[in-house]
Amino acid sequence: MAAAVESANQALISNDAVVMGLLAVTLGFVFWGASRSSGFWKKFYAVVPALLMCYLLPAIWNSIGLIDGHASGLYPMARDYLLPSSLVLFCVAIDLGAILRLGPKALIMFATGTIGVMLGAAVAFLAMGVIHPETVAGETWRGMTAVAGSWIGGGANQAAMKEVFEIDSNLFGQFIAVDVVVANVWMAVLLFLAARSQAFDRWTGADTRAIDDLKHRIEAYHAEHARNPSLTDLMLILATGLGATGLAHLLAAPLVGWIKSLPAEWKLADYSLTSGFFWMVLLATTLGLLLSFTRARTLEGAGASKIGSVMLYVLVATIGMQMDIGALLERPWLFVLGLIWIAVHAGLLLLVAKLIHAPLFFMAVGSQANIGGAASAPIVATAFHPGLASVGVLLAVLGYALGTYGAYMTGQMLRLLAGG
Repeated sequence: MAAAVESANQALISNDAVVMGLLAVTLGFVFWGASRSSGFWKKFYAVVPALLMCYLLPAIWNSIGLIDGHASGLYPMARDYLLPSSLVLFCVAIDLGAILRLGPKALIMFATGTIGVMLGAAVAFLAMGVIHPETVAGETWRGMTAVAGSWIGGGANQAAMKEVFEIDSNLFGQFIAVDVVVANVWMAVLLFLAARSQAFDRWTGADTRAIDDLKHRIEAYHAEHARNPSLTDLMLILATGLGATGLAHLLAAPLVGWIKSLPAEWKLADYSLTSGFFWMVLLATTLGLLLSFTRARTLEGAGASKIGSVMLYVLVATIGMQMDIGALLERPWLFVLGLIWIAVHAGLLLLVAKLIHAPLFFMAVGSQANIGGAASAPIVATAFHPGLASVGVLLAVLGYALGTYGAYMTGQMLRLLAGG
């Protein structure tokens, strides 16, 4: 505690209210630049992902001594309140009926992408154990769970894995770089293929007539439900997110107490089952899924997932301000691990697309709904047709729901491979 106080005193800004203001201005600056339609910032963000800047700029403020992320109380606040709330708001938007109407091939390709991430983690870990054992030594497996959370779900699931598996901030920062760089290389490949979709669909023997029907159905659904949010809508969105989060906190504490009372020889702690944070995140995700079957799902038309995204990016900034940017370049072999990982994901998708005669659209959007989430899946979808952007959103939201579960299982698999 004394060390934290001393560290805070060395930072130029130690007042959390001022730090929060700085982070808000930083996020506003990033999104303002990323939204430019011309000029320097358009060119800059065509190369540098906005998400990376949301991590990197707070990391710079921390590294130059402007702030001290480790001494701040903002990250615990965002972790305990904003993270589960964003998970609820992402999951409440799920329309399982609409997803099922996409047809089996869309869901098969999405599930293949998820399995590809989980399988790719094991293959990459084992391959690097042969190519460069030092890369996967020690706690590397923990850092890989952060990438698994991001590549199956999204930023909220990634942040959840940071806490569930207790990932060191510098290690987490290194894998953030791996995540962003490798994921954007893969998205560039998908956009390249999208321009050649007819040749790909001939190769797989796909029938693409259903995609036109899909486009019209999705456009009609959004035209029916989209609306300008009223104050009541916004208050109900906050009530849903924060209310479910409060309930998750309420239920998690006695549940953990009961699990800790079980026999020690069951070794439940090895599977994070005695972690209050794990159960809180799991309960928040589950509550969001349950709410998607109620009228609460109509809040998506008023922007529930957008408010969830705002909460998520505040969390992203508070994670970034704990990073030491010098640590990002200390382990270049991690990028090789990431490329092997994404190659397994891509190879499995190509194989299954050929076997079931899936259109490139389903493969590309199914992949990006996993790897890029709701931020980039619509980008890939619109490369095929602007009216199909919402398909990427629907599948990406499904990824948010599965991300916590899939990344947790991947983390336990990696722990066993690492001999933990």
